[in-house]
Amino acid sequence: MAELVKLPKMSDTMTEGVIVKWNYKTGDTVKSGDILAEVETDKATMDMEVYAKGTILYLVDEGSTVPVDGPIAVVGAAGEDFSALLSAAPAPSAPTQEAPAATVEVAAPVAAATLAAPVVTVDSDERLKASPLAKKLAEDKGLDIRQIAGSGENGRIVKRDVENFSAPAAVTQSAAPVVQVLGQESYEEVAVSQMRKTIAARLSESKFTAPHFYLTLEILMDKAVAAREQMNAISPVKISVNDLVVKAAAVALTKHPKVNSSWLGTKIRYNHHVHVGVAMAVEDGLLVPVVRFANQKSLSQISAEVKDFGKKAKEKKLQPQDWSGNTFTISNLGMYGIEEFTAIINPPDACIMAVGTVKDSVGVVNGEVKPVKTMKVTLSCDHRVVDGTMGADFLKTFKELLEEPVKLLV
Repeated sequence: MAELVKLPKMSDTMTEGVIVKWNYKTGDTVKSGDILAEVETDKATMDMEVYAKGTILYLVDEGSTVPVDGPIAVVGAAGEDFSALLSAAPAPSAPTQEAPAATVEVAAPVAAATLAAPVVTVDSDERLKASPLAKKLAEDKGLDIRQIAGSGENGRIVKRDVENFSAPAAVTQSAAPVVQVLGQESYEEVAVSQMRKTIAARLSESKFTAPHFYLTLEILMDKAVAAREQMNAISPVKISVNDLVVKAAAVALTKHPKVNSSWLGTKIRYNHHVHVGVAMAVEDGLLVPVVRFANQKSLSQISAEVKDFGKKAKEKKLQPQDWSGNTFTISNLGMYGIEEFTAIINPPDACIMAVGTVKDSVGVVNGEVKPVKTMKVTLSCDHRVVDGTMGADFLKTFKELLEEPVKLLV
């Protein structure tokens, strides 16, 4: 008997998926456990197993967007009628085509204006009415006597007219060439990925539901930078500033458990374990893999784990267990030279910490003005859970740990 294959829920936040690729075609035989398709979820592109067995009678088109539990295939006996199964099921969305780049040619004429010197209209009569003296005087002065108005009888030009005449200044302006500028207006429209849809929905909900407030602190990083250099001389993996930040945040959370919490509507969850989410940029958006029990791990363990997550994220190989369960999140843009920013809380966390770059600055240390390395962090807090003093106390401990990094090792 023909069996309808439905799209399973492949992550905790998945509501729909895109069929990226079928590994089988209509008419092929499959058995339970075969990898039927590659499906783009809100987090990654994942393999989907089939649990039916028989001949593939029907497949939705590659690129189709299908809601969770929506029909994507029919498996049964060869030649079996399955029309009744499909007619009772909602049709999937057609594949979204990327709109071709649109190009519009625009011609923008640039006009040039030229101001000609004013011209005095004179009598063109061959018998020019001018006295011989006036003619001689005009010739000596290099004047065109036809431009001189006469004041004598019947408009005759006389000596005084020539003497009092001032030639009008020629008003000229360089004539700019008339140029026709041709340009192209163009754009490209790309279908929103499942990951970007989820980012938009979750962060919009977070921003407009959780009342955010922000606390910013500057930290002296000289000792942390020096300690990192010493550690990297013996560590099996290179430790980054971000690894120090993850470790310091994890230790600080154990001392301030109210920051390591979640708003659940009718109750607040205070987590006794510390799972730190580390935001990572990928081609389609942002993923937040989780370093579990980060407070119990060494810096080299944290470094190796974060590097592995980064590699998997770029290759779209992160699995649901990699990005679930965070109790606190860190977003670091320091490697891009960003000095300070604010981040939107990553649900279900009550807080997220935005980390800026380590920069050379000038500070007062023990009463002396000297060059120092500083780093700014901004803690975004959900005011339903965390108050200002709670967040400030957490940041104070975090600052102390980075300014005296030996405390991270005990």
